[in-house]
Amino acid sequence: MQTRKYSLLFGMLLLVLLTGMVVQAQEPLTLQMTWWGSQNRHDRTIKVVEMYEAANPNIDIAYEFANFTDYWTRLNTQAAGGGLPCIMQHDYAYLAEWAKRGLLLPLDPYFEDGTIDVSDVDEAYLQGGQVDGKYYGISLGTNSQSMILDIDAFEKAGVDLPAPDWTWADFERIALELHEKLGIWAYGSPSLGDDQLWTSLNLASGLQTFSDDGKAFGYTNDQPLIDYFNMILRLQDAGAIQNAEEVNADSDLGPEGSPIVTGRSAMQYQWSNQVVAIFSAAGEDRHFRLWHLPRPEGGQSANYLKPSMFFTIPASCQNPDEAAKFINFFTNDLEANEVLFAERGVPISAAVRDHLRPMLDTVGAETFGFLERVQADSSPIFPPNPPGYNDIRNNVYIPLFRDPVLYGQIPVEEGIAILRSEAEIILSKN
Repeated sequence: MQTRKYSLLFGMLLLVLLTGMVVQAQEPLTLQMTWWGSQNRHDRTIKVVEMYEAANPNIDIAYEFANFTDYWTRLNTQAAGGGLPCIMQHDYAYLAEWAKRGLLLPLDPYFEDGTIDVSDVDEAYLQGGQVDGKYYGISLGTNSQSMILDIDAFEKAGVDLPAPDWTWADFERIALELHEKLGIWAYGSPSLGDDQLWTSLNLASGLQTFSDDGKAFGYTNDQPLIDYFNMILRLQDAGAIQNAEEVNADSDLGPEGSPIVTGRSAMQYQWSNQVVAIFSAAGEDRHFRLWHLPRPEGGQSANYLKPSMFFTIPASCQNPDEAAKFINFFTNDLEANEVLFAERGVPISAAVRDHLRPMLDTVGAETFGFLERVQADSSPIFPPNPPGYNDIRNNVYIPLFRDPVLYGQIPVEEGIAILRSEAEIILSKN
């Protein structure tokens, strides 16, 4: 009897201990989360947050959001005070800086143990989140630069679509042929002198636009840029593309007034996450395709996969494991991604893309297919631009180099010499 009494007491004590452990394990836990974006993004993200909370009753996610400018003002203040949210939407332009300042946790352990499942994610989609050999961000969507081709215009002209690895020499030949056969511009706005085409041209030429320390240009050979702008001038002179004045006149017309939508051109440059407006404005009876950017003769792909944004976990987070579990849900759960529906860009998970594909409209299917083609033929993404880049773009590249050259005010070589000297003054002050 005494033994039985002690056994009962021990059993009750064990039950109390186990019950306490369960209760302790299920104690409510609050995670702070933040992002920027439109109302559409807010609504979709909040719904997914609520789905996660319903499946995890002990987790409460306290979220806040803002527009892009206000977001970074607030987050920089929070970073100074050590009070960053555990789940933080991040931007490619700032990721390396934050990682090098020790503000972010490496995600490698969560990738390795499967807490964040990247088993069906191609490395090309992950590269943008890597800093000094470690992953600090996971992409929430991917885009790339594209050339939109009007298939109907090509067919009407009897011109074959270019090869996926076409060159700028091919582009010039095709542009002249389209213009001759159709009597329209082969290419409209935005300008082929866009600064992001400059950096992609460098990438395809095997050149690094900026030095590793961001204090100078990373290349000395200006010939690819000289050849490229001379090509633009030849096509302008032939009337095969819009000249600088015509591009400027169309710049405020919006998607509905863009030359490719109005049938005044057959090709247009655009980031893949911005093509929805062009496709929609053109209407369902038009047939557009997204194509790789042309590359220099003998060059590598001018395309790279750019993360639209990341999720990161700040180093100050008190519950990083729980934050990682939510990030995994957000990036991999199929029902959650039906709600998100690639609003932040094409998902990096192959399983998620396959799940969403039957639900896509024409432009969505074209964008998904294009990004997968780029994945198979792309160059590694280059480091984020240095802090002086916007100053260079707005005060040197456009007003002192691109526009004077394309308006015929100065020779290409003179413009490039000005670009180099003035830009390196700005970079040297970083």
